[in-house]
Amino acid sequence: MDPDSELEFEMPGVIRLYKSGRVERFDGTETVPPSPAGDPANGVASKDVVLDAAAGISARIYLPPGVEPGKRIPVVVFFHGGAFLVHTAASPLYHIYAASLAAAVPALVVSADYRLAPEHRLPAAYEDAFAALKAVVAACRADGADAEPWLAAHGDVSRIVLAGDSAGANMAHNAAMRLRKEPIDGHGDTVSGIALLHPYFWGKEPLGAEPTDPGYRAMFDPTWDFICGGKFGLDHPYIDPTAAPEEWRNLGCRRVLVTTAEQCWFVERARAYAEGIKKCGWDGELEFYETKGEGHVFFLPKHGTDNALKELAVVTDFVRRC
Repeated sequence: MDPDSELEFEMPGVIRLYKSGRVERFDGTETVPPSPAGDPANGVASKDVVLDAAAGISARIYLPPGVEPGKRIPVVVFFHGGAFLVHTAASPLYHIYAASLAAAVPALVVSADYRLAPEHRLPAAYEDAFAALKAVVAACRADGADAEPWLAAHGDVSRIVLAGDSAGANMAHNAAMRLRKEPIDGHGDTVSGIALLHPYFWGKEPLGAEPTDPGYRAMFDPTWDFICGGKFGLDHPYIDPTAAPEEWRNLGCRRVLVTTAEQCWFVERARAYAEGIKKCGWDGELEFYETKGEGHVFFLPKHGTDNALKELAVVTDFVRRC
């Protein structure tokens, strides 16, 4: 067999890895440019920046219209989803969502890129997420010619929210866990909040009403092994926070928002996460929001629909209170 045509792994319609190492992506490859002069739909300006050249951290930043000189506003550090395998901050779905969130709050939204598997297996994405958080904290405090002007002028370092959908929500949770263990110099060990939108959590054993059918679980179990190259099992806290609930009380934030949907693949995990946060002794504010009749991250492809706007309003209100 030709190794360049023999499959090693496939997620249909998303990605293929051939035994030669060649990768084909079928989802999340489309990109749109930023809008430096402002998006005609909402006035939000956006640009692509390098936050940390040494760490290779880049992002697309969104600045809402009408921010007065010297005014500080919340900063949302957002990690896109895509199973750690596909999409970028420039993907149309994420560009639209980030701009909409920036306009609605209003807030600076920093949509951070990160290394994708299989070229870069986990924990590469986790390393990049934490590096992005540190870079944003530094940028909000910076001055001088090398400072990122939007963050330096308007970023409120005391109101940073880590957010993401699906795999990005997983990253936001794990970044907050790491922050308590590795405080950022001059900042401390907490952010104002984390917003986990339809978080990608899974586990070795079925949870709640999750299907027990081996065929169903075979759609998800091998994917995690592929993403991390077998380094972390399905019972690792990276993918299954319920494996170490005693650690949750050390979550490095003051508020948590968890959203999910009735037909989301990971709805039972989101429910269990929210219940676990309530019971673990963590001293903070928890909000849980579930949309009936919708599937995983429906608010991205269905942006502008009633249910998507309601979910955006929940996230907006959460960030405002952080």
